[in-house]
Amino acid sequence: MDKRILELLNKQLNAELYSAYLYLSMAAYLDHKGLPGFAKWMRIQAKEEVEHAMKFYEYINDRGERVVLEAIEKPPTEWESITQLFEEGLKHEKSVTDSINKIFEAARELGDKPTEVFLHWFIDEQVEEEKTFSEILGMLKLTQEQPHALLMLDSRLAQRED
Repeated sequence: MDKRILELLNKQLNAELYSAYLYLSMAAYLDHKGLPGFAKWMRIQAKEEVEHAMKFYEYINDRGERVVLEAIEKPPTEWESITQLFEEGLKHEKSVTDSINKIFEAARELGDKPTEVFLHWFIDEQVEEEKTFSEILGMLKLTQEQPHALLMLDSRLAQRED
C-alpha cells in the first residue's frame, strides 16, 4: 500500500473516533437539557462512528499495514441551541464526506483498487448520514424549537434502534 494512502486511512480512522467523541459530547449536552430521545439518537450515532473506525482498523490490518492511533481532540461541550447543535453535526458530516472523497481520489490516482472498493460503502453511508442530519435539522427549523414540538421530536428520535 502506498504510504500516502496508509496515512490517509489512519487519519480517517482517528477522525471517525473523533466523530464518536463529538456525538457523545452532544448526547451528554442533550441529556443535560432534558431531551432523552435526542440524547439516545446521538449515543447511537456515536456507537456507529466507533463501528466505522473499526472498519478502517480492520481494513488497514487486512492489508498488512500498521494502525496508528493519534490523540483525539476535545470536542465542544456547549451549543447555543439544539438547532445549532444539529447544524454543527451536519457540517461535521460534510467534512467527513470530503475527507473520504479525498482518500478515494488518492486511491484512484495511485491505482489502489482495493481501497477504492473498500471506500464505496463509506461513500454511500455518508449520503445517508448527511440526509439524516439534514432532515432533523429541517424539522428543528420548522418547529422553531417550540417546547411541544421539541418534545414530540424528542419522542420520535427516542425510537431509533441501534
